[in-house]
Amino acid sequence: MREPRFWSGDIDPRSREAAPLVRFLLTPLAWIYASVTQRKIAKAEPLKVRSKVICVGNLTVGGVGKSPIVSALRTYFENTTDLRVATLSRGYKGKLKGPLQVDPNVHSATDVGDEPLMLAAKGESWIGQDRAEAGQAMSNAAVDNNIMDDGHQNPGLHKDFSIIVVDAATGFGNGFIIPKGPLREPIAAGLARANAVIVVGGGPIPLQLNNCPVPVFRAKIAPVEVPEPKPYVAFAGIGRPEKFFDTLTALQVDLKDAVPFPDHHVFSSADFEYLRRLAKDYSATLITTEKDFVRLPLDQRHDITTLPIEVQFDREGDLDRMLASVIKPQSHE
Repeated sequence: MREPRFWSGDIDPRSREAAPLVRFLLTPLAWIYASVTQRKIAKAEPLKVRSKVICVGNLTVGGVGKSPIVSALRTYFENTTDLRVATLSRGYKGKLKGPLQVDPNVHSATDVGDEPLMLAAKGESWIGQDRAEAGQAMSNAAVDNNIMDDGHQNPGLHKDFSIIVVDAATGFGNGFIIPKGPLREPIAAGLARANAVIVVGGGPIPLQLNNCPVPVFRAKIAPVEVPEPKPYVAFAGIGRPEKFFDTLTALQVDLKDAVPFPDHHVFSSADFEYLRRLAKDYSATLITTEKDFVRLPLDQRHDITTLPIEVQFDREGDLDRMLASVIKPQSHE
């Protein structure tokens, strides 16, 4: 599903493009959505487990770069402590409900979803549709630090530290709640339950974060290495495929064409036939994201390359500063 144009924050709210009548008609639904979410959070009794739970969430729908930050946090704890650290994802679009530890040698994206499988390629990864049940299972399995991918609005599992991720390019959109806008909950309410904010990408910090009650950090998603110099045809089925294409362009990759697909797209034989024909016409190599690559059938992965990425914080030591006040890495006694 593509986000409605009127959700954007970069258009005049009085213009025809901003669909003021549609937004007005959607106001009652937005109010109901916000009320249900806040009531659920207020009435919940989150399960407290032995593991430390660090939640990486957001206040809007769509991709904002949470998974690379989840991976970076897991790496941080692996490199600075001897604690056992693992990620927890819902397993979106996977047929298995969990809780279970993802095994890339056994599970496919169809089983557990693409993001958990991608995370499992570099470290310990779990899924669980019921966050509290999964958190308990991970704690029982002696996981010390649980890095939860998404779930800021899910009150089932107690969070020891909550991080809000914001895409600098899109911010909070038009500032309204679903379906009137992209927000899952009011900005002030979401920030009140957070311990830190990470703004990802270039551009100014969204105005709504002025006088933010928690520290705001800047980071970017950057390629680990530049692709080999040759012609490419890019394709991606992520939240905002154009971000991937723009990254390749910024790297001065010889990009002959770029094909977007919906987020979490399941590639068909017709898709591969089209993509390979396009690449052949340009005498080019197909390139995609790591998240898309794990969704590809094994027999279709040949001759397709990826662009590995990582999170780079603007200032050295930002992770230490961000986590020091609440999460103090400690070795086992």
